[in-house]
Amino acid sequence: MKGLEGKRIGVAAARQADTISTLIQKNGGIPFVFSIQGEQQVNEQCSEQNVRDLVSQPFDMVLLTTGIGIETLERSALKLTLHTEFIHKVKNTSLAVRGRKTHSWTKKHSLPVEFVSEDGTMDNLLLSMDNKEEKYGKRIFLQAYNQDDEILQLELQKQGYDVYLSKPYHFIEPSLSTIRNLKQEILNQTLDAVIFTSKTQVQNLFVDSTSTDAVVNAFNKEVLAVAVGKVTANELEKQGITYVFQPSIQKMGVMIVELREYFLEQRVRLREPLH
Repeated sequence: MKGLEGKRIGVAAARQADTISTLIQKNGGIPFVFSIQGEQQVNEQCSEQNVRDLVSQPFDMVLLTTGIGIETLERSALKLTLHTEFIHKVKNTSLAVRGRKTHSWTKKHSLPVEFVSEDGTMDNLLLSMDNKEEKYGKRIFLQAYNQDDEILQLELQKQGYDVYLSKPYHFIEPSLSTIRNLKQEILNQTLDAVIFTSKTQVQNLFVDSTSTDAVVNAFNKEVLAVAVGKVTANELEKQGITYVFQPSIQKMGVMIVELREYFLEQRVRLREPLH
């Protein structure tokens, strides 16, 4: 008994869609991919200028929000033959990070981190910085992208920082037809679950508010909303979804294993045949 037999599971991811689909199939499920992340677009000129500015200008803190972002900046540093200076600057500047992949990048380069989000959210990171850091007059290098960057910049400015905004990449909006197709499957309740791997996917699903209430209602009745991590789960809950399934560890493999166990327990509870 594999656990996901007969379960139709939507996948909203892009980069991890094939991996997630394979895991679903190995556990007996039927994956349906609706990639609503949007296409990642590197801003090469912007990224290179950000690296030059980081290396040459004074900063009191570097705040890294995504693994993609810092890896993009690092590639630009290598291209500009400024990698040694880039790593040296980050190493010798107060460092704040959000996210598992971002933290892994700092560990790879043996960089000391002063502030880290305990739960992977920006709210938690800003709270730790607010409690411990003297902000006023300090200059912060903020690596972000086009999703919520203005809100984050404004929040840091409210705390007293002089913010330099680095946006080494952005996301191009996904196909409207793909969003509509996923919405229709949710509204028809023909999917048993939908897996989201980023809050961007959630925001893209709800960007058109015309059917928001109906979509939320479908999730709250028959379609299980699945989030790989707390940031994504928070975004789903913000939309009004009352129960979001999250794995105990923010990893794809763990997510599918625990999702399988969830549906197995559900079948036992409802006395459905286990095949």
